[in-house]
Amino acid sequence: MAPRTCGRPRRALRLAGALRQRRQPRGRPWVLAADLRRPRLQLASPPVIPPPDRLRRILRLALPIIFGMVSQNVLNLVDTGMVGQLGDEALAGVGIGGFLNFLLTAFILGLSAGVQAMAARRVGEGRLEHTAVPLNGGLVLAGLIGVPLSAALVAAAPTFFPWVGGDPEVVRIGVPYLQMRLLAMTAMGINFAFRGYWNAIDKSMLYMGTLIVMHLTNIALNWVFIFGNLGAPELGATGAGLASAIATWVGAFSYLGLGFVYARKAGFLRGIPDKDTMRAIVRVSLPAGAQQFFFAAGMTAFMAIVARVGTRELAASKVMIDLLLVGLLPGLGFGLAAASLVGQALGRGDPEDAKRWGYDVSKVAVFVVGLIALPAIVAPEAILAVFLHDPATLRLAAWPMRLIGLFIATDSLGMVLMNALIGAGATRRVMVIATSLQWLFFLPVAFLLGPVFQSGLLAIWIANIVYRQVQTAAFFLEFRRGAWAQTEV
Repeated sequence: MAPRTCGRPRRALRLAGALRQRRQPRGRPWVLAADLRRPRLQLASPPVIPPPDRLRRILRLALPIIFGMVSQNVLNLVDTGMVGQLGDEALAGVGIGGFLNFLLTAFILGLSAGVQAMAARRVGEGRLEHTAVPLNGGLVLAGLIGVPLSAALVAAAPTFFPWVGGDPEVVRIGVPYLQMRLLAMTAMGINFAFRGYWNAIDKSMLYMGTLIVMHLTNIALNWVFIFGNLGAPELGATGAGLASAIATWVGAFSYLGLGFVYARKAGFLRGIPDKDTMRAIVRVSLPAGAQQFFFAAGMTAFMAIVARVGTRELAASKVMIDLLLVGLLPGLGFGLAAASLVGQALGRGDPEDAKRWGYDVSKVAVFVVGLIALPAIVAPEAILAVFLHDPATLRLAAWPMRLIGLFIATDSLGMVLMNALIGAGATRRVMVIATSLQWLFFLPVAFLLGPVFQSGLLAIWIANIVYRQVQTAAFFLEFRRGAWAQTEV
């Protein structure tokens, strides 16, 4: 019987054909000819718009955060309108008091970053029964820090308030307003700890809903206490502070109630966190709080520099800063979403997906903020005319406003990547970049261009834009470097 012929010779010939080698350009090594049939798949660039499933995930997480922050701006406008009826001194006292309240509570607001980074990591690890443990730690720290600090600041307010508001009438009105606001410092810590937690576990709708309840409560109580309605005493600006404090505590108790409903199985208030957890929260939260503090102080220094240039320049800058912050709200909302998505991916042990989430969220944020900025680019005078009624001041602000509109989209890119780094737990690196660029680069340059060389408002705002673009580039390079993926939280 003839020997059976196997398929080996044919397979050997096919394999030999597949293994034929070709020299590649630019010094590439020898590769299999079979590999050359898929170059387009391997070299394809990432899509400009994220895939539909990832886009839906981003929007589902970010939009409630953005709407909640928009409600905060609506509250600020209503608050200003109500207090404005009391006169310029009341408006100035409340304005200074509100800023001091933000500055003095900045460190406790950093709890949000620590809770969000750690809770998102637990979600990614699949340890759902432990996701609320960082929240418990944040609540403990809010009490330990907030109660004694608020008591000390309430007692000291009559001493330090005159350093900022020199007018005696402004001081008389502003001190009791600030004292009322400081009584809610612990509640603010609770609220920000919950903000980090709800965003970390993809329940940002709870954050938005609670904010809306708080703001509606604030507006109603403003009407009651400022003007003495429903039998309440007419407290004026002090009533506005009392209304804000009560509304903040309403939000805190609402969050605690929601915690028992949605976080009990995740370990909410089922025990005191261990020392390692508390140390981790402090390690992540402290730099974030310090960054908030130095940013607020830097904004104060910037306004002081502009004030030395001229009154019109100060009025124009105040309006442009307000508009800039409103325009960046979507960037901040998308940034908080990126913080959660990056943290969850790191918890899954997938740093490449974490990096991809950062880039995907950035694309959406740049597109959305770019659309919002178009009116500022095309017709800045029309927007500014709503707030500035002096023709000379309006002309002064037009070109700086147009430049803000041109570059605010890349500003949002920096904001998203900054929060993505925070979500990874790299808060110390973020603090170093942001604080050093603001205090060692921008503020000295602004001082030289303004009071020293009298270069005008446009030059100062060009320096501001350059500083923020450099900051965006620094966050982009830091994110691309990828060292943040090794951060333990």
